[in-house]
Amino acid sequence: MADNPDVPNTQKAFVPLENNPEVMSHLVHQLGLPPTLGFTDVFSIDEPDLIAFVPRTSHALLLVFPVSPTYEESRRKEDSTLPEYTGHGPSEPVTWFKQTIRNACGLIGLLHAVSNGEPRSHVIPGSDLDVLLTQAQDLEPARRADLLYESKALESAHADAAKLGDTAAPQAEDNVDLHFVAFVKVGDTLWELDGRRKGPLARGKLGPDEDALSETALGLGVRRFLKMEAEGGNPDLRFSLVSLGPVFD
Repeated sequence: MADNPDVPNTQKAFVPLENNPEVMSHLVHQLGLPPTLGFTDVFSIDEPDLIAFVPRTSHALLLVFPVSPTYEESRRKEDSTLPEYTGHGPSEPVTWFKQTIRNACGLIGLLHAVSNGEPRSHVIPGSDLDVLLTQAQDLEPARRADLLYESKALESAHADAAKLGDTAAPQAEDNVDLHFVAFVKVGDTLWELDGRRKGPLARGKLGPDEDALSETALGLGVRRFLKMEAEGGNPDLRFSLVSLGPVFD
């Protein structure tokens, strides 16, 4: 399955999430992240005046984009050199989830954003999210994926959030060509976390004052991705980006 990581049609499917900060924030708050953290649109990665509107510190970015032949070729090439990830337990550098639910890449990206780094320490004790992450910690990737697949709390919260988008949601069984990837700062490292890959990908080091929206992080993550697409013949790639950070009254 290394060459084709997409979830088989026999697996259950979720209604795809819209990359909308209100939808994403509603879902993580319902699961157990406090209202002091939430998602915000990032309207530009090049214009300082627009970047200034994004609350900092940015702990994670969620990028959504249409899957292209360029992206698929790059993913296959990189993954072919990597072993299958088996990390688990308290010494695991990041919490990574393999996607086994169809059309759930938005949910997986969101979980990657809140399960790692600073946001993990803010998860409300005893909440559905806290229970899920506690149960997931010691599980190897296949069993961790089963945990998500079987979670009724996760399925219910996701279904509720999927109704909130600004556009009509596709059906759960529809084939959707949009994909989510999370770029998350954990310690001094920017990680690319994607449930379709073989495991978590360490993209590079960040300084103590550099967050997920810093120039260094953008170069290691979102801009690297856009450059790859442009070089593959997709210079005007449609994408959207949201940031996980503080919510100010």
